[in-house]
Amino acid sequence: MHYKILCSDLDGTLLSTKSDVSDYTIAEINRIKEKTRIILVSARMPKAMTYIQERLGITNEVIICYNGALMLDQGTELFSTIIDIDHIKELNLLAKQYHIKLGLYYKDEWYVESHTDRVEKEIHHTRTVPTYQPTHKTLDDWETRRIGAHKLMLMGTKSNIDELLPKLEVLFKTSMNLYRSNDTLIEATPQSISKLSAIEHLLKDTGSLKDVIAFGDNYNDKQMLEQVHFGVAVANAREEVKEIADFVTLTNTDDGVAHFLNLHFNI
Repeated sequence: MHYKILCSDLDGTLLSTKSDVSDYTIAEINRIKEKTRIILVSARMPKAMTYIQERLGITNEVIICYNGALMLDQGTELFSTIIDIDHIKELNLLAKQYHIKLGLYYKDEWYVESHTDRVEKEIHHTRTVPTYQPTHKTLDDWETRRIGAHKLMLMGTKSNIDELLPKLEVLFKTSMNLYRSNDTLIEATPQSISKLSAIEHLLKDTGSLKDVIAFGDNYNDKQMLEQVHFGVAVANAREEVKEIADFVTLTNTDDGVAHFLNLHFNI
């Protein structure tokens, strides 16, 4: 088996811990990277991805950030789309009613109102640090700069997220992709993009989805795994993702991607 391009999700897939890749994964990527492009595709912000690129020795490659809302080539912007500031303001007002806090992301900027356990986990897992300021101040600044969000993170409890998500899906169905990353988190990105659309944008002048193998674990990976030529889910993936995958490898903590490459990827 050989493909020109390998696209992989990070959290729960390529990363064997919450914040890093294993030596086994590094060795397997090093084995194939001269003949196969390695493209990291994640909901993360750029600087939460570039240190992983450095570990893998693929800093010359494109990264797809924020589930496809931002694509960079060694720091140069290839593609960007944002959630409009008016929609963010509307969402913020609704989130306040449910006592849900927002994390706001634009390029390598990350803003939160206060330091919480959830924020601490994000700092630890992504090796990034937010700017602490009231959300209304961030939104006023963004409005002045005429920018919006590449991603929003809504942080709450299981009960208030359960209650809010159906309302958001109705109100913002034409402007945002809403993805529940766990019981207490909702991530929102521009409705017009996905991991798949970003890969298609990357390929528009250089190839087709037939040239691509992809790895993932969660709902935001499902479309990508379905549409590329060969989609691989890790064993810890959501059941819906495993059902549509062409192959299920070991869990991320058992180096599932590296294990698959070692057994099936011949260079």
